[in-house]
Amino acid sequence: MDDSSQQSENSVETMCDSDEVQCDIRHRRCCHSTVMPLLTEEKMRRKLQFFFMNPIEKWQAKRRFPFKFVVQVIKIFFVTMQLCLFAYSRYNHINYTWDNRVTFSHLFLKNWDSTREVNAYPPSSGPLAVYKEDDFYSTINYAYTGYINVDKAIGSYSYANEDNTPEDLTFCISQYKEGIIHGNNESYVFNSEIVETCINISKNDVGASLDSLQLFRENNLHVNFSALVRAELKFSLKTVNFKAASRISAPNCYQFDINIFFDNADHDGQVVVGLDAEPIRLTCKGDTTYITDDEISALLRSFLNYTVIAICIISLVLCSRAVWRAQQLKRITMIFFEQNFDRKLSNHDQHKFLNLWYIMIIVNDILIIIGSAIKEQIEREEFTSDEWNICSLFLGIGNMLVWFGVLRYLGFFKTYNVVILTLQKAAPQVARFLLCTLLIYAGFTFCGWLILGPYHLKFRSISTTSECLFSLINGDDMFATFTIMSTKSGLLWWFSRVYLYSFISLYIYVVLSLFIAVIMDAYETIKLYYSEGFPKSDLEIFIGSTSGDEVSSGIFRSDSCESLGGLIKDLCCCCPQIRKTYKTISRGSSVVNNKQSSPRNSV
Repeated sequence: MDDSSQQSENSVETMCDSDEVQCDIRHRRCCHSTVMPLLTEEKMRRKLQFFFMNPIEKWQAKRRFPFKFVVQVIKIFFVTMQLCLFAYSRYNHINYTWDNRVTFSHLFLKNWDSTREVNAYPPSSGPLAVYKEDDFYSTINYAYTGYINVDKAIGSYSYANEDNTPEDLTFCISQYKEGIIHGNNESYVFNSEIVETCINISKNDVGASLDSLQLFRENNLHVNFSALVRAELKFSLKTVNFKAASRISAPNCYQFDINIFFDNADHDGQVVVGLDAEPIRLTCKGDTTYITDDEISALLRSFLNYTVIAICIISLVLCSRAVWRAQQLKRITMIFFEQNFDRKLSNHDQHKFLNLWYIMIIVNDILIIIGSAIKEQIEREEFTSDEWNICSLFLGIGNMLVWFGVLRYLGFFKTYNVVILTLQKAAPQVARFLLCTLLIYAGFTFCGWLILGPYHLKFRSISTTSECLFSLINGDDMFATFTIMSTKSGLLWWFSRVYLYSFISLYIYVVLSLFIAVIMDAYETIKLYYSEGFPKSDLEIFIGSTSGDEVSSGIFRSDSCESLGGLIKDLCCCCPQIRKTYKTISRGSSVVNNKQSSPRNSV
């Protein structure tokens, strides 16, 4: 043996004698032998065959209990139950706050009409607005009178003060620092700086009725409508919701922060009037007979939240561990192929070690954990509508992904697996096809928004234009889209016809047909694979196939050397790069002698 070979062997011996792994002389020979492979093909093949088995086959092969499957079944039950309870509670909350907003509009907004309470398209009425200065001041006076006489309302509303006396209302006005228009000679004086001024309106100073114009003069508050940008009247009310009460839950107490606003940002002579009511949940101090039941309700809700969080943490740990171990096996397989077959594992084969189903489960676990934590905070502390909405996003998306994850287990059956494989096969072609159609769609969208926007209700913004065109693709509301177009401009009226006919014909008769053809081509390809066999990669050729008898024969339960730790142990002597990995996943394992190695083969 020459000097270089001697040095290589000495290096190997030093490494094998380390504290991490104690290699015997047989391992040391394998480390630098060009005849005997590092690992037997059979040993590696069994490991890979077991890795790519489904939970049922793994149970038959090694009697390994399908923990991840059981956890997913339990999780989908508890997560769905949590979502249903939260959805019911959220609906009641949003519906209650909306109904109160409608009530406040009737009590505090002058000329409010019930037709405005119904969301209709096209809208049955225009925006609530004031057009004269007297109407502006009278609207403020009307809101003040409604606030002072709120005790006469059918709803049980109280003032925010503990002694139930009216708090001061706050009136704020935002206007340009200078804004004077001389229309007769087309001149103006303008300073774009916006100045905000606020005053308090107290019942002790004003009395039972308000003359807002006189009050503003007394407080040196001048409303220059040419410079007016926005005005707001703010106050708060408290109430109790008895509808939420049940055998295990108490009524809910709320405070509504009401804001009546006058929007003149467009300066078009129309000051839009609106009302916002922000709900804040308060801790009730009332009927003592509900205290015990309320505690039971809170405990049950908290128990469900913590149970869901615990299950999701277990699922997260199991799936993260499976993903991590799969990457370790991929590294071992890559080294094995390089040492035994003198070739690298293809990217396609490497991607097979990354289970995207586990990634999706990890994502939904994280979303549900965050959503459950927010839900627990909502049920314990004060909250606003935004927190309800944020929580619903986390829980809703997480639950959706949980149900998507069931497809993984349906994929074990041939009939259902056809659908999954078709989507997987068609995905790249569909993505490329959608990219091309998206460019055409963007062109139609921007063109329609620019040309038809001022004359067509459905094209007034970029978002409504896109929504209108997408609806037309699905054949929705076509006739109304044609007839709503204004006839003020004959040229644009004719253009709208050409524009709409072209878009509808292109997307319905051409694009959708091609889209379906792409998916059908993938479906036919999958059917052909099922009848004639799927194309096999180098990895699949090496793994081969296993019959049901082989799976249940016990060959996968022969000894511990078939484990991932046994494979890594064999590689530790020759591959220092994975020694650290071995320490993590196979600490304390005893050294097991290798079986007799088989001659080198090609894949």
